[in-house]
Amino acid sequence: MFTLTTGELAAKLGARIEGDAAVVLRGVADLRAAGPGQVSFAAHPRYMSAVAASSAAAVIVPKNAVIDSPQPVLLRVADADAAFATACTLFAPPPIVLPRGVDPQARVSPQAKLGQDVSIGAFTVVEAGAEIGDGTTLYPQVYIGHEAKLGRDCLVYPFASVRERCVLGDRVILHNGAVIGSDGFGYTVDAQGVRTKIPQTGIVVLEDDVEIGANTTVDRARFGETRVGQGTKVDNLVQIAHNCFIGAHSVLCGQMGMAGTTTLGKHVICAGQVGLGGHLTIGDGAIIGAQSGVAKDLPGGQMYLGSPAVPRLEFGKSLAYVASLPKLKEQLKALEARLARLEQTGVSP
Repeated sequence: MFTLTTGELAAKLGARIEGDAAVVLRGVADLRAAGPGQVSFAAHPRYMSAVAASSAAAVIVPKNAVIDSPQPVLLRVADADAAFATACTLFAPPPIVLPRGVDPQARVSPQAKLGQDVSIGAFTVVEAGAEIGDGTTLYPQVYIGHEAKLGRDCLVYPFASVRERCVLGDRVILHNGAVIGSDGFGYTVDAQGVRTKIPQTGIVVLEDDVEIGANTTVDRARFGETRVGQGTKVDNLVQIAHNCFIGAHSVLCGQMGMAGTTTLGKHVICAGQVGLGGHLTIGDGAIIGAQSGVAKDLPGGQMYLGSPAVPRLEFGKSLAYVASLPKLKEQLKALEARLARLEQTGVSP
């Protein structure tokens, strides 16, 4: 079992330690569940009161956090979130890596090109013309289509599919059931309402360090590319439609969806269940809150909430107005009753 003393962990995190530097740590846990031998963290002021009561052996906190005693060993850092992420990495169990080479039960076309030190699991299919980069791992029951190209050190987990001609950069991760390059949702409709499928001739490009969550779908373009920019992270159960473009280092959270030909800038965050209409442009650095619906272009650099999505301050004012409706209703009823009494007495209002 991997262990570190509190002093050793403090040195690795660049932390200022308060307490015993010889306490042995064996893992990480959240603040409420942590026990002896475990390190936890508290980044937000509302959690500081729980630090003193925690059974954790050590807690990572911001430099200026005020903690009541008694308390565990404190590791004070500039960024508690980032420091705890580093601690998690240090204590994480080693990754499970498939043996290098091709499992005898895999089906790899003789016309496919495999790089050095690849791992291909049982029942995985790699079609003709596909290229698999050095060090890439395809877990069991993965499908790689004709002429698809995967870069170096990618991880493709079971039941994920990369359809024909799609391109993955280096260090791309596809979680279970992800589908890259399914057909875009495109049809013509005649006067009788009968729909005819439009061929989807484009591809999907995932740039370096993109991560795609479980059961997420990224549709191929009708023509050209659907592209996900470098370092972007996409959660589970997300739909990215045909011809969308997502800028670098953006974040798409679970159950959100993008209609076709929508463009996101760099560093955009879409929270859970956000819906984006088609043919929209969202500016760099925009943050769209959970369950928001977007029907028009949004400038970057600010937060939006609601459906239709509006700037955060405007949304807050709308909520305040809604909260005042019961009071306004009572005032209106009182005014109507007063007018009725005046009319009965023949007095002009």
